[in-house]
Amino acid sequence: MQKHTKIYFQHFGYSPGDFIPCEVCGAVANDIHHIQARGMGGSKTADRIENLMALCRKHHEMYGDRKQWKEWLQKVHDLKIKRE
Repeated sequence: MQKHTKIYFQHFGYSPGDFIPCEVCGAVANDIHHIQARGMGGSKTADRIENLMALCRKHHEMYGDRKQWKEWLQKVHDLKIKRE
């Protein structure tokens, strides 16, 4: 399991095999996405819960790594963090 996935799982109390919902639509999340990607100006400090969100494949392809959606993704993720 990748480091950023472990961070996400530990923060929200998930275990491998658990249903992890997409933060956009609630479907099964396939990926833990870096909102501020390491390759797009992020850094090695990108592996922190404030920058990691679960996305289904459709929404990862639709919104992930696209600058015009970064602010919106951050708002969606911030709401999830505040609800816990």
